[in-house]
Amino acid sequence: MCAIAHTTMSEPTTTLERIAHTVREERRRQQMDQRTLALVANVAVRSVSRIENAQATVRLDVLLRVISALGLRLDVQPPGPA
Repeated sequence: MCAIAHTTMSEPTTTLERIAHTVREERRRQQMDQRTLALVANVAVRSVSRIENAQATVRLDVLLRVISALGLRLDVQPPGPA
């Protein structure tokens, strides 16, 4: 689960969209462009763009490097009761 503390024009609905939104907003909050984040995370700029655009083609290790570079963490939890 990826929690979003604030809203934008359209609320992210899928897990990929929530991750994309959180990464983009945190990068902007830290006043980084995609190139700078890619350098800090040691990934390609294209990978940062794919993450921020909720594309499912990013490897997990790349996603984790980007998240870590921003000082974020990814929590995986079982679903709550139905």
